Parts: sequence; structure tokens; C-alpha cells
Amino acid sequence: MDRNVRILVTGAGGFIGHHLVRTLKADGYWVRGADCKQTEFEPSPADEFEVLDLRKWEDCLLATRNVDEVYNLAADMGGIGYITAYLADITRNNTLINAHMLEASRVNHVKKFLFSSSACVYAQYKQKSPDVTPLKEEDAHPADPEPGYGWEKLFAEQMCKYYGKDYKLDTRIVRFHNVYGPLGTYEGGKEKAPAAICRKVALAEDGSEIEIWGDGRQTRSFMCVDDCVEGLRRLMASEYREPLNLGTDELISIDDLVDLISGVAGKKLTKIHDHSKPQGVRGRNSDNSRLRQVLGWEPSISLAQGLVPTYRWIEAQVAKRAVQAA
Repeated sequence: MDRNVRILVTGAGGFIGHHLVRTLKADGYWVRGADCKQTEFEPSPADEFEVLDLRKWEDCLLATRNVDEVYNLAADMGGIGYITAYLADITRNNTLINAHMLEASRVNHVKKFLFSSSACVYAQYKQKSPDVTPLKEEDAHPADPEPGYGWEKLFAEQMCKYYGKDYKLDTRIVRFHNVYGPLGTYEGGKEKAPAAICRKVALAEDGSEIEIWGDGRQTRSFMCVDDCVEGLRRLMASEYREPLNLGTDELISIDDLVDLISGVAGKKLTKIHDHSKPQGVRGRNSDNSRLRQVLGWEPSISLAQGLVPTYRWIEAQVAKRAVQAA
């Protein structure tokens, strides 16, 4: 790969973006990070880090100046509680970000543009059973995505295709399936299930109770952020321009995820299920057939492996907060 390529990572103040910047810099690339906020847990190693509101056209023009490739990871997003509560805000904010970033990349002659989509684009009618059939890329149509977040992601995928057809902008589209790992949001309402459960387990006394949203039988697959970053780089280096799954096909129920994390913590906890809380679709899993075909690769870090450093990091953050509060 050409180390003279200049790269922009939007959403560089967030979880996946920060890990991507770290990897690109370690491999010798010049990187600009852009986000509406600084990184939370450690300084960004980016050559330039600009605090910008990418909902604004002028800020997108500024972010995309003098770069060759764009990883557009910026998004208003969070866990199931957040994305079901703020449908209008999420749809508006992300539509503005994606439309302005695509147009600014065209105007500033960006060579490659990667858009971070989501498994939330998949049709809900295909995800009604915990024992879900793994989702292939074509299962996004006929369309019935998650309200708000899923619809705007699906629309942005189409925009990428239109910019490729009309303006020859070389785009990539990746559909993330539940990314987890250290240095991510673990409290405040925007955290995803693995981080939220790690926090709850860290806070719980051995032998006590833990609250679970829903009945615990809903299923998902989860991907370690290290595999996610590797997949992003491989997709950008490829010639594949259609939407592509990036996730594992290791399906697990939320109850079993709690047990797995409790085992890492060395705790025995009683699960209390809150059926009033949102839980999303009943089952979602990634079909990686096309990922293997296109990239000759797929994520390899098991959930049992990846949760160990993730839990230990969140456990340390929780302990640090407790000391500060005391």
C-alpha cells in the first residue's frame, strides 16, 4: 500500500475512528482526524485533528481538503435505547453528514470514499426469530430497515452508488455488525450491549443481580474492533464497490453474553429481565460468504477472546470513577 496516501478519518473522536487512526499512524500514513469532539480516553495520534461539525457544508469542505482517501465513520449513533429514542435527530444529523461529506469529497477530488453503514439496514421481517438465518447483503431489499438509523444508512448507501455512477467517485460501503472493544463508550446511554453489560457486571457484587433489557433470548453477533479495523483497510484496498458485511457469524443470546462476561469477571450473577426496555430485532447474524469471497479474509477474534481485554478495560474505568467519586 502507498504510504504517501493522505487519509481523512471522520468520527476520529469516537470508538472505531480512534482505533483506525491509531493503526494507520502505526503503519506510517499521514492522517487527519475530524470530529465534533476530541477523543475521550487518550489523545489522538493523528497528524492533524480538527474539531468540526460535519453537518455543515463548510466544515466538510475543510475536512476533505488535500486528502486522497476518506473513511467516513462520523455518525450520530448509539445502542438500542438511543437509536429508538431520537429518530428525527439521528436521521437529520446523519443525512446532513453523509450528503455533505460525499459532495465535499467530489469537489475536493478525493480518490476513494468509504461509507460506514450498519446491519440496521437489514429487513426487520427477516429478523423475527432468535435462531435467525445469517443475513446476506441482498437481504436489505425489499426494504424494511430499523426506523430512523437504519433508513438513513440505507439511503446513504444509495447516495454512494449514485456518486459512483454520476461522478465516478470511487466508493466503498461497509455494513458493521456490532463492534466492541476497549476505548469505547461504556456509559451514558450511547453504549452498545457488550459495553453496557461489562459495566453492569463490573459494578455488581458477586452473587448479586444484574438487569437485562428484554427477555435475554434475543441474539446477535459481535466483532472485536481489531478485526473491524483490519476489515476496513482490506475493503478500502479492494476494488469492491457494493455493500459488504463486516462482522462475525458467531451468534449468541444476550443471556449467554451476560454469562460469558460474568465468567471473565469471576462472578455469579442472577439475571433480572426488564421487558419494558427496547431490545431491537429478535435475531441478527452476519453471512460472511461474500466477505470471504471478496477479501479472502474474515474476522478471526472470538467473542471469548475479545471480551477479556474489553471487560478489563471497562472494569478499570469503573474502578477509576469510583475512586474519583470517593
